[in-house]
Amino acid sequence: MQNKLTLHLVSEATGQTLDSVARACIAQFPNTDVRLRHWNLIRTQIQLRRVLRNIALDRGPVMSSLTDPTLQADMEAGCASMQVRLLDVLDNALRFLTEETGEAATRHPGGQYIMDESYYQRIEAMHYVLAHDDGQETKGLDNADVILVGVSRVSKTPTCFYLANRGIKAANVPLVMGLEPPAPLFTTKRPVIGLTIDPERLIEIRRNRLSQMMPSGRQAASAADYAYVDLEKVQEELHWARRLCRRHNWPVIDVTRRSIEETSAAILDLVDMNN
Repeated sequence: MQNKLTLHLVSEATGQTLDSVARACIAQFPNTDVRLRHWNLIRTQIQLRRVLRNIALDRGPVMSSLTDPTLQADMEAGCASMQVRLLDVLDNALRFLTEETGEAATRHPGGQYIMDESYYQRIEAMHYVLAHDDGQETKGLDNADVILVGVSRVSKTPTCFYLANRGIKAANVPLVMGLEPPAPLFTTKRPVIGLTIDPERLIEIRRNRLSQMMPSGRQAASAADYAYVDLEKVQEELHWARRLCRRHNWPVIDVTRRSIEETSAAILDLVDMNN
């Protein structure tokens, strides 16, 4: 039987940083069922009092990323009065960097969310991914930071969108056995990286995709559908794609046991090596 815990996350901004920290930590406690309650954009004492009332009704520890000293002090006092544990996830890091830089932290709420050059770079990268998804606009491959290739349903598109959020312009080109890949793929100077996957896992993903796409009135799958999820055909397809990558010296990443984040980290390492 799992332990149960309500964990309150209180942030002055969007709460993304705090959520990421909390989820990374929660993953290390598989025997505890943790329910997250998010309290974002908390910037006034009225808002904070509302949060504290809700914590009193649904008691549980609190992780906070409040930077305003007054709100932080009120948060500490409120949690102490309820005998609820509070962890300020930014305090130690800010203190550490203050000591290292000799500069006092500005404690500006949401300071990481500013429309600077890197912000517009991410927007540009997102537009690029939209225009170059699934083999579109192959004449623009030379403008990519990286090009992903692979057979259908190996997570090329979601990986490209994750990379775009890091400011990386990523194009993806599907590899279809029996069809010649677009010529610009073989002449570009940009890094090309192949994605592959375990055939049985790929079949599982494709079956789920087919079931979602099947029209309600259609009772039987077509011959093409059967080939799409046939183990022998899928193995042949993956082997063909690997041979193509090997022939052109394109590195290959197996995504079978990797999350999108882990795959993207491996791609960025390869891109750095190429630069």
